[in-house]
Amino acid sequence: MKSDTAPLFVGCATALVTPMLPAPAGDGYTPPPVDYEAFVRLVRRQIAAGVDALVVCGTTGESSTLTDEEKLRLFSLAVQESRRAEAEGIARRHIPVIAGTGSNNTARAVTLSRLAEKAGCDGLLAVTPYYNKANQAGLVAHYAAITAAVPLPLLAYHVPRRTGCRLTPETCLTLSRMEQIVGLKDATGDAAFAARVAALCGDALPLYAGCDDCILPVLALGGRGAVSVASNLYPDTVTALCRAYRAGDTAQARRLQADLLPLCEALFADVNPIPVKAALAGLGLCRDVLRLPLTPAGEDVRRRVRDATQKAGRPV
Repeated sequence: MKSDTAPLFVGCATALVTPMLPAPAGDGYTPPPVDYEAFVRLVRRQIAAGVDALVVCGTTGESSTLTDEEKLRLFSLAVQESRRAEAEGIARRHIPVIAGTGSNNTARAVTLSRLAEKAGCDGLLAVTPYYNKANQAGLVAHYAAITAAVPLPLLAYHVPRRTGCRLTPETCLTLSRMEQIVGLKDATGDAAFAARVAALCGDALPLYAGCDDCILPVLALGGRGAVSVASNLYPDTVTALCRAYRAGDTAQARRLQADLLPLCEALFADVNPIPVKAALAGLGLCRDVLRLPLTPAGEDVRRRVRDATQKAGRPV
């Protein structure tokens, strides 16, 4: 029987972008190099704002275009900054680093998870296999193989709009019985699905909102927090929303969720992380550079981001 364990985190985890430098000129396509200095600055900004966890090399971090060497270095830098902040008293507590190690190739997911363990990460975030479209038995076997190979706690990541692969609530119940699976990041935006999972699994599978416009509904269903894209821009707001709800100030949590809605819509006016990188570039926090097949935002998306941040009172 699954033993009681502390959640990997409670509150706001930022799904960090991976900053990049302009690609060098040359024949053919040369991927833009990772801007590690900018990445460290982003991590420090998040920690200073009081976020509860960091997610590195997830969807927002363009994980599918990064090499293993790049991922290992990004994992290691985030762990280094988390430990430094704790040692120097910058953070009041340890800030967990959660590594995005998902793949549609189970063997590769295991390899990436071992890199995360090597780097000292606190946990894993593993998306359901995409393109292959595994059946429910295959999904269970996929997660069982990762957890058998690497002893880190794991959050399953459910985002069927991207993967074409959907977990059923009954499969979530099966996953909840696995010792190392400590939560579900649900990015369906479907409150009925989240409610069904919460009813079936209870505290055995903590829920985390994977859509910024659904943070409050997921918290109201007993969720532990959110893995947020918007917190790349406004970590204080998303963190405050989660803490207000936990403190019983539902009115303030509602206000903060409502304040975020225009930004949430703008950040998904194009494929994530195209809009959020444009917004971060507007703040001078990183360059507006992505790896193909993603391209920088068009003017309409930039305008929507500017309008949304102006409504929030903090224009980019």
